[in-house]
Amino acid sequence: MNCFCTGLRGKNEAAEITLGSNSKAKPKKPSATSFSFRELASAARGFKEVNLIGEGGFGKVYKGRLSTGQLVAIKQLRLDGETHQGNREFVTEVLMLSLLHHSNLVKLCGYCTHGDQRLLVYEYMPMGSLEQLLEEKKPLSWKTRLKIAVGAARGLQYLHCSANPPVIYRDLKSANILLDNNLHPKLSDFGLAKLGPVGDNTHVSTRVMGTYGYCAPEYAMSGKLTIKSDIYSFGVVLLELITGRKAMDVTRKQREQSLVAWSRPYMSDRRKVSLIVDPLLEGNYPLRCLHNAIAITAMCLQDQPNLRPSIGDIVVALEYLASEGVSDVSRQPPRQSHSQSDTD
Repeated sequence: MNCFCTGLRGKNEAAEITLGSNSKAKPKKPSATSFSFRELASAARGFKEVNLIGEGGFGKVYKGRLSTGQLVAIKQLRLDGETHQGNREFVTEVLMLSLLHHSNLVKLCGYCTHGDQRLLVYEYMPMGSLEQLLEEKKPLSWKTRLKIAVGAARGLQYLHCSANPPVIYRDLKSANILLDNNLHPKLSDFGLAKLGPVGDNTHVSTRVMGTYGYCAPEYAMSGKLTIKSDIYSFGVVLLELITGRKAMDVTRKQREQSLVAWSRPYMSDRRKVSLIVDPLLEGNYPLRCLHNAIAITAMCLQDQPNLRPSIGDIVVALEYLASEGVSDVSRQPPRQSHSQSDTD
């Protein structure tokens, strides 16, 4: 692995990450293992459809079992021969997750480079992604939703505050928040991550990448990327946790397809805010806590990046909300509607 990093040091800036002095963690040497293609093909049973557990823009993910008996998730990247897109994501992810370690970041177990094959091996997260849980309408209590929000925020805080220079995630979304059996969240998929600005620079200029519905407006329009771009994306995830809706849902009426645009009128009116809460909660949430969660979300979704809070402030605020006793949860009268048209 050391040879792998050394050979790519000139090609990818991620190799120069260190941990800041404000981190309690000590810098660790790259720890991912190099696997043979045969090992991983055997682990995933020939990459058969029955073992397929996910698919994204850069490849498919299969459930596998290593010869040691360890369950893993194996991502087989799709390479673009002309743009080298898949290979860039592969290199970035191996370097990022080999050098950065946190309980709210998914663990990279290893990788494989065999001919034109690029594979990544992660710890297996049995509950899948937050996106899957919300889409499947799994019953998630208010307390559990806050727990997931806190964990995701801590992972982002580690990237923004402990890495030097800071790491901009650039693809924060519910599909990239994976959950273990205890619904402990871990950020995954670091192929689009970038190192943040250093010195007198205020931003990183890069072509716009990410997922529609989560991109900060200033980044989508100009390609100017900052850590506050991640804060906007985090606000969208908070909104998904509160409403149970997708960031973008083309199956809905046009004015309701964008979650942020649909929810803004409600977030600015305390009398209407309970109209957007996920009906699956059945009113089981403390109203004061909801108002505070909405306030945090609205600050993250400010159009002006300098008005958005730092991830450190967000973690403190969410931890406070999550620490409020379960006894504070009181049943609110369930609303009859989940649509904006009812208040027009």
